[in-house]
Amino acid sequence: MRNSMKVAKWEIRRNMKNKTFLIGLFITPLIMIGFIAFGMFFGDSDEEAEEELTRVFVNDQLDIFASVEESIEQTGFNWELHQTDIEESEAESEVASAENTAYIFLNEQALVDGTIPVYTSDEIDPFFMNQVQFLETPLQALQMEQLGLSEEELAIVSRGFYFEEANVTLDESNVETTSPFGSSEEDILERAIPGAFAGFIMLSIVFTGMAIFQSASQEKKDKIAEIILSSLTPGELMQGKIYGYFVLGLIQAIVSIALVLPVILWRVDIPIMEYLLVPEVLLLVGIAILGYLLFAAIFVGVGATMADMTTAGNFQGMVMMLPFLPFIFIGPVVSDPNGLMAQIGSYVPFTSPGVLLLRLSLLEEWPWIQIIISLVILIISIWIFMKLAGKIFKVGILMYGKNATPKEIWKWIRA
Repeated sequence: MRNSMKVAKWEIRRNMKNKTFLIGLFITPLIMIGFIAFGMFFGDSDEEAEEELTRVFVNDQLDIFASVEESIEQTGFNWELHQTDIEESEAESEVASAENTAYIFLNEQALVDGTIPVYTSDEIDPFFMNQVQFLETPLQALQMEQLGLSEEELAIVSRGFYFEEANVTLDESNVETTSPFGSSEEDILERAIPGAFAGFIMLSIVFTGMAIFQSASQEKKDKIAEIILSSLTPGELMQGKIYGYFVLGLIQAIVSIALVLPVILWRVDIPIMEYLLVPEVLLLVGIAILGYLLFAAIFVGVGATMADMTTAGNFQGMVMMLPFLPFIFIGPVVSDPNGLMAQIGSYVPFTSPGVLLLRLSLLEEWPWIQIIISLVILIISIWIFMKLAGKIFKVGILMYGKNATPKEIWKWIRA
């Protein structure tokens, strides 16, 4: 263990002095911030468009302009109301040369016909004609007043109706509570944010851990592996690389979170920290770490079989794709987080970490038996792959000149 920690410290120091690693360390969060800024730019443009005033000129022959103003103030529409004496025959020519402008004509004929003439300019808020329907309230009040209704009758008729959704009491034993789509937005965020946080940590660590491929093959290419192995065992070297790149991955995750999280907190009105500071995060982050250990064992073992990263064969290339296998299950898991495909994905070691994080981010009630089974399978798989990686690494790290074939690797495992 002592020699393994020395290797880990050496890997950390070596990479922290590497310009490529340092650039990647900061370029990833900067790209994320760039996407957020990109969204902010277009979001602000939309807000500016929404804030643009709509000038509304009302030809009021019914003497209800004050009621119209009161109705618009209550709705909060971004209207600038004006009274006008312009004739209806002139309105079309007026709006032709104006922007964000409308003319409304309130007269006795319109009150009888039930149709209010509205002339609008070409470039007007597309929701304006929906908003103008709110003028129906003062017009109806005027009609009822003309019918000679008493104040009490007028108050009853103008009160309208409010439709309230009734709460139906159901037998909880017959209700499925595993679907996230019937939950409130707050409940969904409460589950999704810890899952997204753990998923981001796992991806940061795993992607950084992929550099183990390059590290092992580079040492073979430079022919320094024999020198290193003269003072420690292949197992210690392998474990040191796994520990070292785990710490490097955590550094990547911490830097990214430190740079991106303040921007998100500034732009999003959601209590993210409140959702993150929950006990469930510990389990989710634990799953993410187990996922790294699994893939790191595979990467370090297969990396030792390559003479050079540029000459990696199809077998080595397929191994690089293993962390992306959980994406196959995204559709089935999102549609049914407790379905058969979701459970299968939880039990397959290569997909288990990603599928578990996605499922636990969606489910209201966690299936603890399935979680325990998945974790047991995952831990046993890590132990097995660590053993197999040790056998492969022991022989492969000292092999020069060519990439090992799957047949050769199988012989090493059986030896």
